[in-house]
Amino acid sequence: MVALSRTSGGRVPPAKVRAVHDLFVAGQVDASYLDSVPLRRIVAESWQRSLATGVDPDTVGQATEAAKALEELRRSHPLAPTLPLIRRLLVEDAVDSGVVVAITAADGTLLWVEGDRRAIRKAEGMNFVPGTDWSEHAAGTNAPGTALALDRELQIRGSEHFSRIVHPWNCTAVPVHDPGTGALLGAIDLTGGPSVATPQTLALVRATAVAVENQLALLRLSGPVDGADEVATLSVLGADRPRWHAGGANAVALTGRHADILVLLIRHPEGLSADHLAMLLDDKDLDVVTIRAEMSRLRRVIGGDHIASRPYRLLGPVSSDMGDVLDALQAGDVAGALSAYAGALLPQSVSPAIARLRTELATSLRGAVLAESARGNLALLRHWLQLPDGRDDRRGWQLLAEHAAADPIVRARARAHLVGLDSELG
Repeated sequence: MVALSRTSGGRVPPAKVRAVHDLFVAGQVDASYLDSVPLRRIVAESWQRSLATGVDPDTVGQATEAAKALEELRRSHPLAPTLPLIRRLLVEDAVDSGVVVAITAADGTLLWVEGDRRAIRKAEGMNFVPGTDWSEHAAGTNAPGTALALDRELQIRGSEHFSRIVHPWNCTAVPVHDPGTGALLGAIDLTGGPSVATPQTLALVRATAVAVENQLALLRLSGPVDGADEVATLSVLGADRPRWHAGGANAVALTGRHADILVLLIRHPEGLSADHLAMLLDDKDLDVVTIRAEMSRLRRVIGGDHIASRPYRLLGPVSSDMGDVLDALQAGDVAGALSAYAGALLPQSVSPAIARLRTELATSLRGAVLAESARGNLALLRHWLQLPDGRDDRRGWQLLAEHAAADPIVRARARAHLVGLDSELG
């Protein structure tokens, strides 16, 4: 038998938990033994359920029938309208932090898996990908699956997972409920290293779940907008005039200021006060009265059912070409992001907040393209260099000129472009 002792922090050392796990899944000890060791009861009971339902401790994350209709499931799921809020509160900070953010349906199907690109690729090794079943009865003890099974928030650390392949990971998950009926809608999960299984992380995910439920309540109170069967769309990339399209109505051309406001409301689903919006649009010359007048004009242009006040916020989901690029980048689909990128975000805007977003978007896309080119994907690099953003990208042209796999004519043209750049820029 394995004698367990707690660490100075009160936790059982991971190696000891792993030893007990190995004995239990091998059938060398029974459930009564788990009661005799200082293993968390919630974990011991989950192990027992996992073993009783026939979960294989060496496989996890089985594909489901839902995977075949994943896009439709995403579109129709009640949590879909809250995805921008979750990205704002969790996903943006998860990038480059080694953390993966997952959103599941109530049955344990992974709907979205986003965050740190390297962590996402590692998670793919245990089949932690959209469309797979991570319910407890399919994947054994894991934070989102067990949180859904018990309908309670919890954290699972390392060897507490039933499947051995998940032992290097730590997870925190919180269920999300329908604010009207109390029905379980799914769960929000953070997966990563030891820092993911801390009280601070649990508080963060809990606060996000509360914010999501509050947004669902606001959407229900506001009622459906005209044309709600079709998500409103916003086009803000490239040199063309920004446009708004909702339902069956014709697309509406927007002023630059109105486009700025809609982009900022998309990026702040929690809402913006008039003061905050004024500062984001122009940190010197705008006042609250001007903002209120602009919001009144914007409502007349796109329809008053789309924007609420106090704070100003969107009442329904709004898709955008900017969002398409960001979604593709977060999913690791660089080709899709490049295809959706029609040009700089609102290039004529002088709003400091829009300028920052413009730079972040272009820089993120450029970095992803250069990383792919380092792996030999020259098609994406050539596509980028033909865009206005890429025409003066000296580093990109230099990579193309020096890449041995490039066509000799392509390399010669790239060298000529570099000469022109150096001549122009001195």
